[in-house]
Amino acid sequence: MGEGEMINMREGEILEQTRSLAAPFVFFIVFVFQFATKRLQDLKRGASKTDKEMQLRGEIKQLLKEAASYSQPSTFAQAAKLRRMAAAKEKELANYQAHLTQEVKQSYDLYLKVLFVAKVFIHIVLVFWFWSSPVASVSQHLLQPFGRLLSLKIWGSSSNYVQVGIIPWLVLCSRVCKFACRIA
Repeated sequence: MGEGEMINMREGEILEQTRSLAAPFVFFIVFVFQFATKRLQDLKRGASKTDKEMQLRGEIKQLLKEAASYSQPSTFAQAAKLRRMAAAKEKELANYQAHLTQEVKQSYDLYLKVLFVAKVFIHIVLVFWFWSSPVASVSQHLLQPFGRLLSLKIWGSSSNYVQVGIIPWLVLCSRVCKFACRIA
């Protein structure tokens, strides 16, 4: 065996190792972006609980409790005054929540837009990086009905393996990660 053949075998082994790590690498990148998007959307929905809001809710609850304790006709005016104070606090709370919601929405929308642009950029880089080579080689019997959808005819396939292209792999990873993030 000559030196040239040894070098070609080593290059082939390195190419196979790179190819075998490409699929999990792409999946991990897609999962990170999907998880970050889901986390930001969850934070956007649940970020309105603040100390001031909790304090206003407690004051409203206390005022309504005191108003309910005045059940005699002689204390009706005092109960009505407490109910009006509670209604004013509820209006203040609603205004505060509307203002806070607007601020939170603007802030998280900016983060979501930046994340979306980064995700698109990374997907484009991955497509260019893996365009001419398959991401993975999978046994044909494992992909029985979908083998042709995952491979491109340019690369062909060996007798027992399907060469998976980057675009079908990105689509598959995106769907799986969306499903996994929905469950989590």
